[in-house]
Amino acid sequence: MPKRALTNQEIEDCFDVMSELRSHLKRECFLSTVRAMEAQGYQLAYIDNGETVVAVAGYRINTNLFMGKHLYVDDLVTAEEVRSQGYGEQLLSWLRYEGERQGCKVFHLDSGTHRSEAHKFYFRQGFKIASFHFSQHLGDD
Repeated sequence: MPKRALTNQEIEDCFDVMSELRSHLKRECFLSTVRAMEAQGYQLAYIDNGETVVAVAGYRINTNLFMGKHLYVDDLVTAEEVRSQGYGEQLLSWLRYEGERQGCKVFHLDSGTHRSEAHKFYFRQGFKIASFHFSQHLGDD
């Protein structure tokens, strides 16, 4: 059953799995980054198998003019060694319920164009491609 990562230890325990998706993350900055993001509405959920975290999702609930109140998934990853064992589906079901519980009208996410296996998974979960997402880097980084 997915749980919210609320304590510092729970957040830190999510690092190894999250870093499989976000390889640029540094362990020493992870907790402070998540805590700063929480001030902007970010929430972290995870599944453990009794020993270790096996799947993680970062999400936020927002409102905009286009979709109204919605749940957006920033990050969704299952540890590579336990993929295709239902953990991602459990997280998505929990997130969908959380969105409904909080009165959201839309449940959505972005996925990198190179992640074809993830796309197949999202289609199986009932997601549809709804738009193109455009981005542009700013500054020198």
